[in-house]
Amino acid sequence: MRLDKFLKVSRIIKRRTVANDVCSLGRVTVNGKESKPGVKLKVGDIVTIQFGNGNVSFKVLKLSDTVRKDDAASMYEILEDA
Repeated sequence: MRLDKFLKVSRIIKRRTVANDVCSLGRVTVNGKESKPGVKLKVGDIVTIQFGNGNVSFKVLKLSDTVRKDDAASMYEILEDA
């Protein structure tokens, strides 16, 4: 699954265009490497997003093209907030 689509489907970022912009600006890393919006995610990948002054890191637990709002948080596990 594409990184920008995962961020939207998991509701970490509400809109795919915003997710695409954040990735394009170099604020997202996957397994420690700066990533573009089209990077293919796999289960177990560690994603870090730079929001303002802090970073949020999470581990990808499952990939799904569609998910209910209530189940979106089950797609990832937050590792740290800074």
